[in-house]
Amino acid sequence: MKPDKDSARGLAQLEGFLLWNAEVERARRQARRFTDQLPWLTTAQREDVERVFITERVAVSRESLTRVRDRAEELREEYSGRYARLRARCVAVSVGAVGAVTCIGTAVTLAIR
Repeated sequence: MKPDKDSARGLAQLEGFLLWNAEVERARRQARRFTDQLPWLTTAQREDVERVFITERVAVSRESLTRVRDRAEELREEYSGRYARLRARCVAVSVGAVGAVTCIGTAVTLAIR
């Protein structure tokens, strides 16, 4: 790979890492807020509830991100195909237009002689 592509890939991975860590931290904060509403829990119970809450929240986030990634991939494939067809049509129309202008130009030149 080129250095530019390696850099872009590394930055994308770093961004993903930071975003994921932020998501996990958000789950921790939500778990803490949830257990704060349950003052009768013992410390051990509070830790267990927070651990389960975080685990569930992270699993839901992972599933959601996986669905988004898969859909983005589907859309990329779909639009790449559409773009290729559109590009082929534009090239065909351009070639046809150049051919038509050439034929008209030749006909006009022959007619003038």
